[in-house]
Amino acid sequence: MKIDWLKPLLGHDGPFATVFLDATGGADAGDREVENRWRSARRALVKEGAPDAVLASIEDAVLRPTGVRGPHGRFLVANDEGVLVDRLVRTPPSVQQGTYGPVPVLIQAAKAADESVSRVIVTVDRQGADIEWITAGGLDIGALTVEGDHDEVSKAQAGRMQQRRVEGRAEDSWERNAETVAAVVDRVAGEHQPEVVLMTGDKQALRLVHAALGKAVAPLVREIPGGARGNGVNRGALDAHIAEALEAVRAERRDAVLADLAEGQGRGSGGVSSLPDVAAVLARGQVRELVITEAFVAAAQAEPRHLWVGPEPLQIGTSRDAIVALGATDEIHEYPAGVAMVRAALGQDAGLTYAPDGTVDLKDGVGAVLRWSDDETPSESTATMSGDNHRLHGAV
Repeated sequence: MKIDWLKPLLGHDGPFATVFLDATGGADAGDREVENRWRSARRALVKEGAPDAVLASIEDAVLRPTGVRGPHGRFLVANDEGVLVDRLVRTPPSVQQGTYGPVPVLIQAAKAADESVSRVIVTVDRQGADIEWITAGGLDIGALTVEGDHDEVSKAQAGRMQQRRVEGRAEDSWERNAETVAAVVDRVAGEHQPEVVLMTGDKQALRLVHAALGKAVAPLVREIPGGARGNGVNRGALDAHIAEALEAVRAERRDAVLADLAEGQGRGSGGVSSLPDVAAVLARGQVRELVITEAFVAAAQAEPRHLWVGPEPLQIGTSRDAIVALGATDEIHEYPAGVAMVRAALGQDAGLTYAPDGTVDLKDGVGAVLRWSDDETPSESTATMSGDNHRLHGAV
């Protein structure tokens, strides 16, 4: 999954304030509930020494409504220049979190990357469609309505000969309206690059719009039941169908990454695990996808492991000497391993996959799918031949 939304952090100096809170609005209290949760996180930031200017910039962002229905969380990072990252996540935290320190707490970025699915939702009938989109972590939200130019959409009862003409004109109107809707969906999808296009509504209109979509967009479509234009929709049932479809997208893209990792490990090139090996391939710019497990996240919260870094993102290693060997002469620091790895992944445009318990078993709870391999790449087949099997699997 892409984590380029974290790139604004590169090249900026700390200290950083990191905030993770429940952004769900209450049915009656509305934004007051969010404001109360922000106060809890704010107290923690004040206790850790966050200056007033940083607090003010976060507060301005947090108190702006997200426009998203249902439970969701918000992940923000700010320094004295202002808010650098503002991301919505599907699952809100149970406890509001606010930290202030030399590096941002990026481990939550793993979940944020996994839970975010950019999508376009199209609700159609035979006259037109309502189109919504949610991209860029839920902060790019928009909607528009499309009405076709052809309004003879009803097959009214008439004599047999006249009935055929009426039906023909109605069906022609449906097709022309569907083409109008499809053209707008193609344009919206081209502008916002969603991972999935969810379509719901009148079955005949769905078939016609789907058939009229361009080759780039048609494969992204998933049809879901329960939607209709106008009043009378069971919104709870529709939201449940949308959530189910988005979860399927998450699972499929995660399974694809984990399959690539397993294949790479199996052939001895293309995939590695263990903290030292992942740090080594990150330093060489070999990583296509960084994999962080739920076990690693839990362990990092209890007793974080560390890696050394230099001023450049790809200067990462298990010792200070390793960073010097990569060319760094100053600004060498020891970072929490999660921060260091995500920073290095950003520096080489790698993705990040968060793997829940039971989906994969990796040494140290981390792994990497590689873009390329050579003779100097850590090889797990070599580990097996040498009898060092504990590198392949194991609990964190």
